[in-house]
Amino acid sequence: MAMDDATWARHANPLSVWSRFSVLPLLVLAIWSRVWLGWWALPFVVAALAWNWINPRAFGPPQHLESWASRAVLGERIFLTYPAKVPRHHLRMAHLLTWASLPGLLILLWGLWALWWERAVFGTLLTALPKVWFVDRMVWILQDWQAAGHALPGMAGWENEHV
Repeated sequence: MAMDDATWARHANPLSVWSRFSVLPLLVLAIWSRVWLGWWALPFVVAALAWNWINPRAFGPPQHLESWASRAVLGERIFLTYPAKVPRHHLRMAHLLTWASLPGLLILLWGLWALWWERAVFGTLLTALPKVWFVDRMVWILQDWQAAGHALPGMAGWENEHV
């Protein structure tokens, strides 16, 4: 996603986090729309993928970092930037939760391919639920990071005003 410090700060806005959960359903709907639109569905697929990139940049930095969503973004930044410093139990669980989305993704893809809407919806939910749990794990990573006395990455000075 090529996110710099400013983009990470903007993504820490809860509006960015919560609206980002719209990406998968929008993509599923765009792919499903091929039934009605044929090849004209392609611009909607591109738009859903573009929203995935635009979303972390679409909102201003939050007024504070006390919300669950903001703290999740900070934890994710730590997880991605300093994996060697993240406790192993967090790494294992984060990777497990990432893999836990795979069955849902397979059901989702099957539903999209076979035009079986119940499977597509069920697969979307099964894909999204481990992601929500993953995001919650990122909050835990941040809590442990701060308890260990580490500074927040790429947020020099800003975290003292906002956390």
